Amino acid sequence: MTSDDSHITKLNYQGKEIILLATAHVSQQSVELVKRVISEEKPDSVCIELDEGRYKNLQDPKAWENTDIVKVIKSNRVGFLLVNLALSSYQKKLAKQLGTNVGGEMIQGIKSAEEVGAKLVLADRDIQTTFLRIWRKLSFWEKSKLLTSLLFSFDEDTEISEKELHELLESDILETAITGMHKEFPSIGEVLINERDQYLASKIRTAPGKKVVAVLGGAHVPGVTKEIDIERDISSISTAPPKSKLSKAVGWIIPGAILVLIVYAFVVSFQTGLQQLSAWVLWTGLLAAGFTALSLAHPLSILTSFVAAPFTTINPVLACGWFTGLVEAWIKKPTVKDVNNIPQDIFSFKGFFRNRFLKILMVVMMANIGASIGTFVAGLDMIRNLFHM
Repeated sequence: MTSDDSHITKLNYQGKEIILLATAHVSQQSVELVKRVISEEKPDSVCIELDEGRYKNLQDPKAWENTDIVKVIKSNRVGFLLVNLALSSYQKKLAKQLGTNVGGEMIQGIKSAEEVGAKLVLADRDIQTTFLRIWRKLSFWEKSKLLTSLLFSFDEDTEISEKELHELLESDILETAITGMHKEFPSIGEVLINERDQYLASKIRTAPGKKVVAVLGGAHVPGVTKEIDIERDISSISTAPPKSKLSKAVGWIIPGAILVLIVYAFVVSFQTGLQQLSAWVLWTGLLAAGFTALSLAHPLSILTSFVAAPFTTINPVLACGWFTGLVEAWIKKPTVKDVNNIPQDIFSFKGFFRNRFLKILMVVMMANIGASIGTFVAGLDMIRNLFHM
């Protein structure tokens, strides 16, 4: 049943009383709601919409400032970090306009649980798993489009209207940040909302005690309400899916085909082989270097892209952007000031290129995009040359 308060939903599951609180992650009203309900209900367990990683970040909000960008580049997590930074910065912007703290309702849930002696349950799926499940479902071009949309759809000078602020009470910060993208990227809604509803419902349903209060983003309350009585095996959605055999095969087939074209050309004649090899080196190198230059990278970084692209594009386990980004990071090492300014700089072109931390991430992405385009252009040019021998 649902109480008179539109943000409180009371359910019963096999004799267990479950109280769902629909909150906004940047609302002072939500903080007060969480404090009042937990104080009055004195539940056995308090579930909050956080995973272990976000819980630790909330406890120590400055921990991410120590992010080692070299490790990020080497672990191929540049895109993931950019999405996280964009969403986090957007959340901070909203919180600043409202005069409240980011994740205040979750902090209050943690505090109130301790005050009433309730068991604290981290009920959300690991955010990296969520993003990786989305990432694996998108094509290369969809990934590029999504990153661009997330980074540049938020105008740093745009004020949030009263209506939009009110609607935050009915949404989740992740869903709010990608409003309008569900039609363009259907898989996002499935992974970001539906799967998490199932995961949250399972964690809430199995929380210890006879009375449970769950602090959730408003968008998840309807889904969790529907899922609470449905027994599901959540193991299949608790881990990132492995790359498909097809995608793995394609990763090796394209470089293999290129090598075959080059070898065959040398068999035909040494001159033909040199022509094909030159086409591969020039197209991949020039396009990688060109895209790197668009990110206003250091000349040495641009040169690195040109040299690295012909080799990395025929090896699926390497990426041109890794080498380019490492050189850029070595030449222009990010400062503490750069890291602290990310929330402001990430939403403006000028700030993005001024901030060394963000600029390195952009250099990595642009080098990889250029090298990928170069692979297809060079391949087509080599096939054309083959038919004109």
